[in-house]
Amino acid sequence: MKKLSGHEMIKVLSHFGFEAIRQSGSHVVLKNPESEPVIGCVVPLHKELKIGTMKSILKMAHISEQEFIDFTEKKK
Repeated sequence: MKKLSGHEMIKVLSHFGFEAIRQSGSHVVLKNPESEPVIGCVVPLHKELKIGTMKSILKMAHISEQEFIDFTEKKK
């Protein structure tokens, strides 16, 4: 899994239907209004997210690691 910045992670999540709803300091709260029930997650705006942080974000967002990898590899 390739490390991304917080901003890059938000762009990936937006592809999966997430929208930024607010920001508190260096953390952005996103929600996916298309999901039932509505799914939310928090992304820190770091220059480089650690792998464990990225995995936690994907878990909160209900996105599999394989879906994430497939999307980021396709973007190249």
